[in-house]
Order: sequence, then structure tokens, then C-alpha cells
Amino acid sequence: MSTSTPTDELADDKVTLPPVWLMALALVAVSANLRVAIASVPPLASTIAADLDLSSAWIGALTTLPVLCMGLLAPAAQRMGVRLGAAVSVQIAIIAVFAGVLLRWWGDQLWALYAGTFIAGFGIAVAGTLLPRLVKAVFPPERTGTITGLYMFAMMGGAAASSALSVPLATRLGSWQGSLASWSIPAAVGALAWAPVALRLSRYGSANPVAATSHGLPWRHPTAWLVAAYLAVQSWQFYSSLAWIAPSYVDRGWNPTTAGYLLSAFGCAQLISGLLGPVLTDKIHDHRAVLMPAAILGLVGMLGLLLTPDSAPWVWVCLLGLGQGAAFSLALVLLVDYAQTPAGSGRLTAMAFFVSYTIASFGPTTTGALRDLTGNFHAIWVLMALMMLVQIALATQMKPGLAKVP
Repeated sequence: MSTSTPTDELADDKVTLPPVWLMALALVAVSANLRVAIASVPPLASTIAADLDLSSAWIGALTTLPVLCMGLLAPAAQRMGVRLGAAVSVQIAIIAVFAGVLLRWWGDQLWALYAGTFIAGFGIAVAGTLLPRLVKAVFPPERTGTITGLYMFAMMGGAAASSALSVPLATRLGSWQGSLASWSIPAAVGALAWAPVALRLSRYGSANPVAATSHGLPWRHPTAWLVAAYLAVQSWQFYSSLAWIAPSYVDRGWNPTTAGYLLSAFGCAQLISGLLGPVLTDKIHDHRAVLMPAAILGLVGMLGLLLTPDSAPWVWVCLLGLGQGAAFSLALVLLVDYAQTPAGSGRLTAMAFFVSYTIASFGPTTTGALRDLTGNFHAIWVLMALMMLVQIALATQMKPGLAKVP
């Protein structure tokens, strides 16, 4: 049994860690930008499609591309963190998010729109892969759930804000390009906030080199595959919901601004459950006690969107958001709790993200193609409700005492 502590990788008598409050604040500033490049697109999807003559599948690719980066680049992000240090790599990542989002100012050029999305996706992939490792390395173990909840809260808060404000910003700035690019401002704030923390953590790690450990991903570890499968199913649903909630209601005759607010309600509900779920795990050690209610809430919301979309759309979207927010934030907790060490958490995260996000990245494009094929959004919600049943089945397997990744 490992007896490593959160500071085993970064321990020294001469160079001290930054204050916990400063690390938490900087973590929040970075995390707030990790979904903005994705969530700012759907409320403007119909406008972008009409302006550039793009199909639903191509619009879905604007959501798919960052998620694909989060999957395919996760192993590279893990190696980057080992070579450069996790804190420095996160600094590079948030700068990449800033550059990629800013490049979309020239989004009327297809290359700039998709290149900017890819660059931002690279940054999201690196930061998202390395943050669980940093949480395990520098925060007390009895507070990992709370810290995970905080950065989940910031992540979903950024998504909710960008969903709600994308259309009003497009009106105010005179173009959807300006709206998308304006989200480079919080990315710049995140880069500035993280810089002193990255410098301090880098000095701390350099003063205390860690003995070399295996960099291989835990491909033969059953717990790693269970977490990866759970995250794959959950992420497919989340990113497909993010991509098509607003467009589906625009298709039903809603004003794009109101549809954007509906998507924002989805994000705001995630703020509540995304913070509360991980905090509960600091007290409740059987993960199923929180994973199952989250999945059931999501299923009820999904069935509402499928069966009675016009009766209470705000209720269905909020229930879905509560379920999805808790499900994703709890998955982040699993990446910390099911690892023995920070290095193990990094390897588990890299493998789980590679598998899950690579699969989930096909969600928005596949469901967009399904919408093009059927001419409506009904089939999308049928598929997603079925996947929610799979999520419930996987959640039942998260029993106490599962073998941890070394």
C-alpha cells in the first residue's frame, strides 16, 4: 500500500508551495476557460451555418474537434507534463487556449475558424489531462473532492456564461466572429493568474527531483477501463447535449437568444451539482451513492426532452444539467481516488481521457449527421436516452475497494 502524500512529488525544506488559497484561485481562473471554446458555438450555430453555408455535421465538428483533441492528445499531454512539469505545461496550455480563441476573430475564413478551434482544443487537452494530477500532488487528500468541485464549478460556470452571452455579444460586437473571439479575454486572465503559481511550483519541483517512474498508461488495469468506459458514455452525452440543445429549440421556432439562455440553464444546473457532488465524496466513500442519483436525474431530463420537449423545457434541461454536472465532476474525482500516487493519477487520466474523449468526440458530428439524415432531433434524444441506461449500469460497478492504479 502506498503511503505517499500530496506533496511527495513536490517536497522541499527550502522552497515552499504557494498558499493553498492562491493555488485554488489560479486553478479556478484556468478552469473557467476549459469549456468556453466549445460552449460558445452552439447558440450561434444557425448563424454560422447560414453565413458559411455549413451542414449540421460540419457545425458539429466545431464541438467535436476540441473533444477529439482532449482524447487523442491526452497521452502526449501526460508525457509533456513529465518532461516540462505539470504546472509549466498548464501555463502553455492556457496560452494556447487564448491564441486559439482569439484566432476565431477571423472565422469568416474557414481555416482560421477550424485552426483556432484546434489550437484551443490542444490547450484544453493539456490542461484537462494534467489538472487531476496537480490536485492529487499539491492539495490535502481530504480536500481533493472540494478542490475538484471548485474547478468543476469554474469550468461549468465558463460554459454557462459563454452559452448565455454568445448571441448578445454577437449583436453588440456586430458579428459572430467577434463574439467567439471575445472569450480570449478570460483566457488571458487565466494565463496571468496561473503564471506565478507555475513559476513557484516549477522551482519547487526542480529543487526536489522525483525518482523516475513508469510513464506507461495502465492499459491492463481493470479499474482504469471501468473509469474510461464510464467517462466515454457520460462525455458522449454531455458534448452531444451541449451541441444540440440550443439548435433543437431554434428548430422548434425559438429565438436564438432564448435558446442560448436555455443552454445556459443547462450549464447553471451543472454548477450546482458539479460543486456539490465532489464535496459529498469527501464524506461518502461509496461512489455509487452519488453516481446513481446523478445518472437517474440525467435520465429523467433526457426522457423529458425526448417525450415532451415543449411541456417544460426549462425543467428538463435543468434536470439533465444536474445529472450531467454531477456525473462529470464525479468522474474527475474517480481519476484522483482510484490512483495511489499523483503520477498514477496522471497515467489514469491520460488513458481515460484518450479512450473516452476520442469516442465522445464523434458524438456531436454523429448526432448532427443523424439529424441531417432524419430531418429532426428526435433520433438524437432516443440514442442519448439509451446511452444513459448504459451509464447507470457502469455506475453500479464503482464499488468500494476497487484496485487502484499505481
